Amino acid sequence: MGFFKKLFGGGGSSKSSGSRGFGDDRGVYFFVQPTGCDEVIRVRVDPMNDLSESDEGGTFFVRKGVVGQKCFKPVNLELTFSAAKQLVATKIEGGVMIDEAAWKAWSAQAQ
Repeated sequence: MGFFKKLFGGGGSSKSSGSRGFGDDRGVYFFVQPTGCDEVIRVRVDPMNDLSESDEGGTFFVRKGVVGQKCFKPVNLELTFSAAKQLVATKIEGGVMIDEAAWKAWSAQAQ
């Protein structure tokens, strides 16, 4: 019975990020706006599952292809992380990075 609880959840406590305000989530969020679009997209990266080790070793990276729900212009996001999984570089094609405050402002006016 304990196997199924571990597999499907239940009975355990979940860890809350607290500082990110997105509930029980270990994800790191980035916010992008496609070029020429009035849409801002929240992109989630899970440092425990999404990162791949670079060929040189010692750093990690993730590539995300992002398309919004209203604007269908693709945005390609490449993030590089240190060995300690801290963000060290970003590369974006087809859009721009914005901060969380701008995303919240856009979300409030979009509703």
